[in-house]
Amino acid sequence: MKMTRLILPVRRKMRSLARDANAVAMVEFAFTAPVLLLLGLGGMELAYAANMHMRVSQLTMQIADNASRLGDKDALAAQRVFEGDVLDALRGADIQAGDLDLFENGRVIISSLEQNADGGQWIHWQRCMGKKVFSSAYGTAGTGELGTAFAGMGVAGEELKAPPNGAVMYVEVSVDYESLTKASLVQGYILPLEIKSEAAFTVRSARDLERLYDQPGVSAATCDKYEAF
Repeated sequence: MKMTRLILPVRRKMRSLARDANAVAMVEFAFTAPVLLLLGLGGMELAYAANMHMRVSQLTMQIADNASRLGDKDALAAQRVFEGDVLDALRGADIQAGDLDLFENGRVIISSLEQNADGGQWIHWQRCMGKKVFSSAYGTAGTGELGTAFAGMGVAGEELKAPPNGAVMYVEVSVDYESLTKASLVQGYILPLEIKSEAAFTVRSARDLERLYDQPGVSAATCDKYEAF
C-alpha cells in the first residue's frame, strides 16, 4: 500500500512530462547541433584544403616560370645562369608563399631537363630548398645522361621533352598540410598529409647550358641540403 502511494505520483508526473511541450526546441537543438557543427566544420575544412591546393599549384607555376627566365638579359647572346640567380628565384617563391612557410614546411626541387648527346632526355642539374624530406619522382641530377631510356619528366606516357639546344625548367613542390580544425585523425583518410604540385616552362631565350656558374660567396642550393632561408 505504501509502495503504491509512492508510485502513483511518479506515474502522474511521467504522464504530464509526456504532454509537456516546454523546451522542445532546446532538446531538438541539442540533438541537431553536433550534426550541424560537423557539417559546418567539414565544409570549412574542404574549402581550406581546396584553397591550399590552389595556392601551392600557382606557386609552383610561378617558380617554374621564373626559373625559365633566369639569365634572360641579352637576346643577342646565350646567357649564363649563376647560382645566385637560382637562389633569387627561390627567395621570390618564399616571399610569394607568405604564411605557407614554404621552406619550413615543404621543399622545392628545380630540375633542368635537357637533351643529351645521344638525342635522349636527361636531368642536367637540380637545385633544392626546404627542410621537408622529399625527393624528385624522376631521379637526381645526371639521370638519363647516356642513351635514350629516360623518357622525360611528367605523366607516364605523356612526358615532357626538352628541345635540341634548349631546356625545360621542371619544378616539383611538396608542402606538409596542416588542417584548419587540427583534425589529425582524419588526415591521410579524408584530408591529405601533404600537397604536391608540378609545373614546367620551356626556357624562352638562348641559354648557356654548359653548367650553372659559381659565384664568390654564394652557396649553391644543392639537393643534399635540407634548409630554409
